[in-house]
Amino acid sequence: MGAPLAVYHGAISKVECEEILGKKGKDGAYLIRDSETILGAMCLCVYKNKVVYTYRILQTHNGNYTLQTASGVEERFFKTLEELIRHYKRRGRGLAQHLRHSVKRRTVLQLPAPHVIDEEPDYENVDSSDYVVVLPS
Repeated sequence: MGAPLAVYHGAISKVECEEILGKKGKDGAYLIRDSETILGAMCLCVYKNKVVYTYRILQTHNGNYTLQTASGVEERFFKTLEELIRHYKRRGRGLAQHLRHSVKRRTVLQLPAPHVIDEEPDYENVDSSDYVVVLPS
């Protein structure tokens, strides 16, 4: 399991997220939730002028986090979500609004464990019927 992070709200819907941030009503209010469309991805949601901007947080094969931002903005990688949040609290980092007010959950959830992919898969224990023979065309 990952570390607890107070702004992580887990599997709430986009609508629930918009309600929570709307009640806060402050530009720069933000939270992190699970993506509804990509399994294992999360979303950084930021409130500005009654609109919630959603940025997908992806995790690389080695466990680092990156944020999908506007085209032309350099992709940055962070070892922890806390580092990612610290970075985007500064102005001019590619978000519609820099992060200012964390919206915390009443009960802190554990972050999902990093999805680390083994460099070399173990093929010894695979049944030979699982292989597909590719014939030249």
